[in-house]
Amino acid sequence: AAAVPEELPLPTEEPQHEKPQPEASPSEATPTLAVLEELRVSSITPDSVGLQWTVPKGSFDSFMLQYRDAQGQPQALPIDGRSRSVTVPGLSPSHRYRFHLYGLQGGKRVDHIATEAITAAGGLDEPPMPSEELQPEDHKPKDPPTESPSTEAPLAQAVLGDLRVSSVTPNSVQLHWSIPEGSFDSFMLQYRDDQGQPQALPIDGGSHSVTVPGLSPSRRYRFHLYGLQGGKRTDRVSTDVITEEPQPVDPKAKDQTETPPSEATPARAVLEELRVSSVTPSSVQLHWSVSEGSFDSFMLQYRDAQGQPQALPIDGGSRLVTVP
Repeated sequence: AAAVPEELPLPTEEPQHEKPQPEASPSEATPTLAVLEELRVSSITPDSVGLQWTVPKGSFDSFMLQYRDAQGQPQALPIDGRSRSVTVPGLSPSHRYRFHLYGLQGGKRVDHIATEAITAAGGLDEPPMPSEELQPEDHKPKDPPTESPSTEAPLAQAVLGDLRVSSVTPNSVQLHWSIPEGSFDSFMLQYRDDQGQPQALPIDGGSHSVTVPGLSPSRRYRFHLYGLQGGKRTDRVSTDVITEEPQPVDPKAKDQTETPPSEATPARAVLEELRVSSVTPSSVQLHWSVSEGSFDSFMLQYRDAQGQPQALPIDGGSRLVTVP
């Protein structure tokens, strides 16, 4: 980890300044300090890399994977703290990438490991069907000793079905899907933005819908939803959507929607107090409260240093997020 880029400082540089404050109880700090080890490349395709790691000591609240895309732009992929693998999508064929995995505790990066990988050669513009890549790999790890329990493999294979468009606005699309068989650890939604750049939206495995923000009006988008099991893409469904034209504001429509306020008010959830809880040179941690009702999920939007719109999906039960 000696050749770490400037934009990704070693995490030990940041927490070191903050640790001396609670130095009065060093015996308590040491056991809770989690350790990251063995960032390994588990799978490679022309447009993705699968990574695995171990946590031999302690536990992390979450992870953050950072790397630079083929255009040299920094990318950040938030990962659940219980995960030990991730598939990085939207990569370019035959390109060398350096991945930095950070372990976060209390919104601070406390450990860091890195590795390099070169994507496979390939000329397809669209990502290949995962069945073409993963079918041979799936049978090897599931039943290497004997072939007798091969009947269990199809039962464990989860299936994606019916990627449907549930709502469309001029700048967003909401998608729904079903899982007729099995279950997935997580999902990954891929599409290309207005500039033709690949975008990837990680989604929790318990979700069955997602809202894709930051789109442009009257534009056709093709969405690919991948289901991940054990860090590998095991199924995929796709759909095409055309965003709506921008609608002029109609004051009469407002009057109509305000007529039944008694019905809308009780079901309306309320967001309050978006606060900054911690700041580092490369991240910000935000807290918020929900004073009334509940939300299915949250979506945090912002523009990066290059002015590009970014969107971070957040679980509906969360009340904080670290923006890397």
